[in-house]
Amino acid sequence: MSTETASEGFSLHTESMTGLHWFGVALAAITGVIHLWLAYAFSSETGMAVAFLVAGVGFLGGVAAVLLDTRRRLFYLLGIPFTAGQIPLWYVANAPDFGATGIADKVVQVVLIAVLVVLYRRES
Repeated sequence: MSTETASEGFSLHTESMTGLHWFGVALAAITGVIHLWLAYAFSSETGMAVAFLVAGVGFLGGVAAVLLDTRRRLFYLLGIPFTAGQIPLWYVANAPDFGATGIADKVVQVVLIAVLVVLYRRES
């Protein structure tokens, strides 16, 4: 009979995480928080707010999956196109006025893509 409780089912499994994992978690958390903030800032524009909310939840959900060691390799693989897809959408929505926050967020996302690729290849 199992003695695991519901709260133990959601315990962090970070012992196998390297510095690169933590760097990726930080990058995903940064862009996730930026997107949640943008969802709030664009709350009067429902379509944009929902898009930012979905992106923010997606990034933070990926962070949770990695911290809980839930199919990490799959989340690295899914995270690459999810993150890469943000860049052309941002470009189309903001050209020609990109803004410092948007540019900084895209730099974070490009680095995150590189981290995800390395993590995916390392765990193959």
